[in-house]
Amino acid sequence: MISESQLESALKELFDDPKFTAEPAGLYDPLRYMIAIGGKRIRPRLCLLAYSLFKDTLDESILQPASALEVFHSFTLIHDDIMDRSPLRRKVETVWKKWNEDTAILSGDVMCIESYNRIAKAPAAVLGAVLNLFTRTAAQVCEGQQYDMDFEKEEQVPMSEYINMIGLKTGVLIACSAKMGALIGGASQTDADNLYEYGFNLGLAFQVADDYLDAYGDEKVFGKPIGGDIVNNKKCWLTTRALEKADPAMKSALLEALALPSATAEEKAVKVAKVKGFYDALGIADEAKNEIVRLTAVAMDYAAASCSGEGLEALRRYAEKLVGRTS
Repeated sequence: MISESQLESALKELFDDPKFTAEPAGLYDPLRYMIAIGGKRIRPRLCLLAYSLFKDTLDESILQPASALEVFHSFTLIHDDIMDRSPLRRKVETVWKKWNEDTAILSGDVMCIESYNRIAKAPAAVLGAVLNLFTRTAAQVCEGQQYDMDFEKEEQVPMSEYINMIGLKTGVLIACSAKMGALIGGASQTDADNLYEYGFNLGLAFQVADDYLDAYGDEKVFGKPIGGDIVNNKKCWLTTRALEKADPAMKSALLEALALPSATAEEKAVKVAKVKGFYDALGIADEAKNEIVRLTAVAMDYAAASCSGEGLEALRRYAEKLVGRTS
């Protein structure tokens, strides 16, 4: 099995100096900028980890497809930032804000194309399966984004529909990362499918953890203002569960709190405090933590069905790093 230090070195080499076309600079500079913003590289990291369960050496046949996952994810963030009118990402200007919307749209488009160029470097024996997996996943991510936007117009959505949305928007790309690495590594279909389910359930846990931290995290650690989902009326796990659990009177009061204005810093603080008051009264924070633990356990059950020993422990450590931020 390839060591985690080797995987870290490979990720550093891939993203410290991303190889994008030089000209025209107005098209490709935003790509370099977006990759340089950084992030945890959780998708390519999982792809390489899954591959390492079946192989002992790294080469371009896995490194390029793994990098495609980060390139594709970055493309979705460029376009998400436009749709959300977000001026900052990881405390720096977003692409549309630094350049303009037209540049961001076009650079995002070419970033998506570049991800397919890198996927095409997968071994010929599994290229068809890898390409089908990636293409289906790419469409599902867009479907999840559309549901997320649709939900903004709804007063309340059922938890089942919320879970379906985050499964599409977040879960499937993490699942794809695990399965892609396994396929390129030569795993059986059963093992590749089990690792897909490991990634999918871990992706759900990751999103619930993100929702929890948006309300209860440390801003310095979380990296963005606390309460953003509440301020922007985003459907998150906490609000969805609170509306589901509240009695009619409390539900009506919670909806009134969610409808409060948030134009100024003072209004934002009042709105966040009021909504979190309902979360606290209903015990939503603890329920979210329990759900994160449950989903992570489901993920590890799938991992254990195909891995053992050192490989299983590596998957456990990955899971803990990904969702262990809520403890």
